[in-house]
Amino acid sequence: MNWNVLITASPLADPVGATARTLLGGSEFTLVHPPKYGPLPEAEIRPLLAGMDAVYSSVDRYTAAVLASAEASRLKLISRWGVGYDSIDVAAATREGIVIAYTPGLLNEAVADYAMALLFAVARRVHEGHVSMRAGKWAPTWGHDIAGKTLGLVGCGRIGQAVAKRAAGFGMRLLAFDPIPNADAASLGIEFVPLDALLAESDFVSLHAALTPETRGLMGEAQFRKMKRSAYLVNTARGAVVDETALIRALSDGWIAGAAIDAFITEPLPADHPLIQVPNLLLTPHQASFGFDTGSRVSEAAAQAIVDCQAGRRPRWVVNPEVFNTPSLRLSR
Repeated sequence: MNWNVLITASPLADPVGATARTLLGGSEFTLVHPPKYGPLPEAEIRPLLAGMDAVYSSVDRYTAAVLASAEASRLKLISRWGVGYDSIDVAAATREGIVIAYTPGLLNEAVADYAMALLFAVARRVHEGHVSMRAGKWAPTWGHDIAGKTLGLVGCGRIGQAVAKRAAGFGMRLLAFDPIPNADAASLGIEFVPLDALLAESDFVSLHAALTPETRGLMGEAQFRKMKRSAYLVNTARGAVVDETALIRALSDGWIAGAAIDAFITEPLPADHPLIQVPNLLLTPHQASFGFDTGSRVSEAAAQAIVDCQAGRRPRWVVNPEVFNTPSLRLSR
């Protein structure tokens, strides 16, 4: 049976999506590109789902109402380009018989590279020097040293540990806060401590926690006030882990020295967002995973999940495997 596939993840249209496009280029697939790629809010994604069998998905907003809608009645699979699925109501998808595929583990090294790149850039004010010279000025700026300093990892899973490996090469002391400490982290020289201790002792705080009800707004005013005035925050996780209003105050009032942020509560970040005018802040457009080789692998994996489901095979990585044991499973229709 021919499948209609909605494309909301822009990498499929980029050079990194070449192999993925080949996988989905057969006569059994009709690819539908919307007027703009995601992430798309509920009001925009819902009408696009009419007649679709699968979505090659960005971080679109799939609420229970969207998944139960008439427009999504044919939807069998959401294949996420990436690892995060907090924008999807997983329980609702399972009730509706919709499979959620994703690509865990493939982004670890690229995101860890980028987190360290942001740390170095913001601490040594690389971005400020660049902007200054573009404006025809010569104004060297003092930054903070990195070697031998303390790095605090909030969340110490695969990506957090990959960052730790890189930081160890610079002789950094490694602290971590994680509700479920990973035994493998001990071999990397990571010391697990309470969050308050991590914030008080770290020169750099790097966020790698998944977005859950417990981590939403985890970094708020109280946490920023516990950090050193010379400390920096780096966020390559999810935007909502940070209270953005509190971050604006922390930077504007000098509670911390600076921050580098790659993920935001609202994406794309509005052009008039207050964060854009805040001092000592490096902003990038959620591109931590955008390494070319990594992007090619993730693009291919997201496409392969669609190919597998269309052929009646279970994808390699599924968020809700229990859906295969429910009578509501739509793949069997």
